[in-house]
Amino acid sequence: MSEAPWLTVLGLGEDGFDGLSPASRQVLDRAEVIMGPPRHLSLIPDNGAKRFEWPVPFSDGLPLLQQQRGRATVVLASGDPFWFGAGSVIARNFAAGEWTALPGQSTFSLAAARLGWPLENTQTFGLHAAPLTRLRPHLSEGLRSIVLLRDGPAVAELATYLTETGFADTQLHVMEALGGPRERTRSMSLTEALLGSFEHPVCVGLEVRGAGKAFPKASGKPDEIFETDGQITKRPIRALTLSALAPQRDEHLWDIGGGTGSISIEWLMCDPSLTATSIEPRAERADRIRRNADSLGQDRLQVVHGTAPDALSGLPLPDVVFIGGGLSTELMNWLQETLPVGTRLVANSVTLESEALLATWHEKLGGDLLRIELAHSAPLGPRRGWKSAYPVVQWSVTL
Repeated sequence: MSEAPWLTVLGLGEDGFDGLSPASRQVLDRAEVIMGPPRHLSLIPDNGAKRFEWPVPFSDGLPLLQQQRGRATVVLASGDPFWFGAGSVIARNFAAGEWTALPGQSTFSLAAARLGWPLENTQTFGLHAAPLTRLRPHLSEGLRSIVLLRDGPAVAELATYLTETGFADTQLHVMEALGGPRERTRSMSLTEALLGSFEHPVCVGLEVRGAGKAFPKASGKPDEIFETDGQITKRPIRALTLSALAPQRDEHLWDIGGGTGSISIEWLMCDPSLTATSIEPRAERADRIRRNADSLGQDRLQVVHGTAPDALSGLPLPDVVFIGGGLSTELMNWLQETLPVGTRLVANSVTLESEALLATWHEKLGGDLLRIELAHSAPLGPRRGWKSAYPVVQWSVTL
């Protein structure tokens, strides 16, 4: 018979001990060690267990928790520990048989109940430890969202960000200490939020309104959302490229010759489980990729300043590779020799030399070779005519 888990992750609300189920109370009564943030520890009575305040940053507390192995230990977390909470971090760092969890009522559930919003139609964001720019791809007229914030002053920061992005008519529902004796809910404009004072813990319901630009959900986001020096995969080609890359959950992309970073950033926008590394040989462009990723809320992008294939050594291996620049025989040989079987590769070329190289590798490895020719209407004397862009040759293959 296996031993019972020594570690319990316990969801705690603002109503403290009084709001716990009988099972959660029994776990606390038997605990030899209780760990949690100071606010959580203050919400439960002293039962003689040894107490440790969880340090900041959160990762610093994991070694201390590991030292308690074998003792009946409780880690206090807010509400539901597996909804933007500590539960997933602990689950990644401890074996399944070592821990169990007793979730409480999530802040999102409490907020939705106060506002009368159906959670299945409401977007939820945990921004207590993430940048506000995570909101940007989702902002659009009529969006309803519940956002967790790190502290009271972050409400004014959120109001400022929404104003700067063009959604100045957004209605905020600021909810403090939900579920406890200090609970307070107020609805207000962004201007009122800038002038207000708010207490931690705090979450905000957003009813987004304003003339800000909403991003389309389809691949091929507008070129103008990216800062660029002109080196960018244009919208129609980008849409076809994302289709060829065919992102799937939990996949990692290498974007070789990142340029503006538009391919890897759009890749990340497809699903929150995706990750990417953009490799760019020019320092100013690498910096620009980082700025684009930050401003568009894609902080899962790793930017590497270097030239492939040398800069690829030591990087986590990808599931998918895109070559937008720097195509060479040396690079292709390295990729073929290094990447595991089953890795997908997409390469775009605009020069005769790189087109010839793709034709050679297509003959060698197979795959799909596509020539893309686009033309846009442009003035032609007093009338209009078609102005052709450089054709793009795209090769897609599974190694």
